[in-house]
Amino acid sequence: MNPRWIPRLIVITAVLHFGWAFAQPHAWSAIVGDGFFRAVADDSAPDFWAREATIWFMLCGVALLALGTLTGKALRDTGKLPAQTGWYLLVMGIPLSVLYFPVTGSWALVVIGVLALTARAEVAA
Repeated sequence: MNPRWIPRLIVITAVLHFGWAFAQPHAWSAIVGDGFFRAVADDSAPDFWAREATIWFMLCGVALLALGTLTGKALRDTGKLPAQTGWYLLVMGIPLSVLYFPVTGSWALVVIGVLALTARAEVAA
């Protein structure tokens, strides 16, 4: 696989996370309605899990966007894909897959992580 696809796949995954975070039907209106401050702190609220999932999807999207753009920058500057990219994705994806599979798409992080390590090995050979 062409190493240039790895940052792109990570950014696409980040965009999907943002899409899912903002597609939650009632979570953002409830968060805005509560004035943002401590809007996800009350775990007894009937829509607590929707609110929490929305926030976590958004934050994971930010983390994936950072990883994807930084990996792309490193690849452009050095011509090499950082090995840490693959390992970070595996460290995030494997526990999530074990705990939540098949409910989430965390397996995508595992796949992209393996592709990143494979692409790095192909370039090094």
